[in-house]
Amino acid sequence: MIDGWLDFTLLVLATFRLTRLLVFDKITGFIRKPFHHEIEEIDSDGMTTTYIEIRGNGLRYWIGELLSCYWCSGIWCAAFLIGLAYVWPIGSEVLIALLAIAGVAGICEAIVQRIVD
Repeated sequence: MIDGWLDFTLLVLATFRLTRLLVFDKITGFIRKPFHHEIEEIDSDGMTTTYIEIRGNGLRYWIGELLSCYWCSGIWCAAFLIGLAYVWPIGSEVLIALLAIAGVAGICEAIVQRIVD
């Protein structure tokens, strides 16, 4: 269950990581593939830009939109984690802690990369 600032902070970080996992990470591309068509364009400077074209209509289009929107997916990821915390408190603690630690690691890596670059 969510009780206090530590649990809230862990939930925030876990939601951040789960959302990035679903929306951006290559490892979950197979989830997005039925709903997205990626189009790559190379500009005159040789830089590659990737665009997403949402596939289908109706429910398929709605899921495609959801998986392309960080803000939209974040709400559903938060709802999923909160619901899981209420339904399966002990098991969800492990998942939330794992995602939160991975989220902080990702933030640290982004900071280090920014300093190095």
